[in-house]
Amino acid sequence: MANIKSAKKRVLTSEKNRIQNAAARSRLRTYIKKVLHAVATGDVEKAQAAFREATPVIDSSVNKGLIHRNKAARSKSRLSARIKALGQKAAA
Repeated sequence: MANIKSAKKRVLTSEKNRIQNAAARSRLRTYIKKVLHAVATGDVEKAQAAFREATPVIDSSVNKGLIHRNKAARSKSRLSARIKALGQKAAA
């Protein structure tokens, strides 16, 4: 355990940040899973609505430093491609 006052404070701050980051990461994963679940069920409208909800959550995760901006772009691109493929499958 830390003996110096600033080190003790740093331990407390780090723990607080770790808990906040874990909650934000869990929220991000939940929103992505909602889109994937909607795609799996084959509901295009529900998938598009879930994607619209997930997009700002993904973007805010980048601003908070949870994920890299390229990972966010890749995630949004892949989700969008799945929804687009689902829409084309439904139209055919």
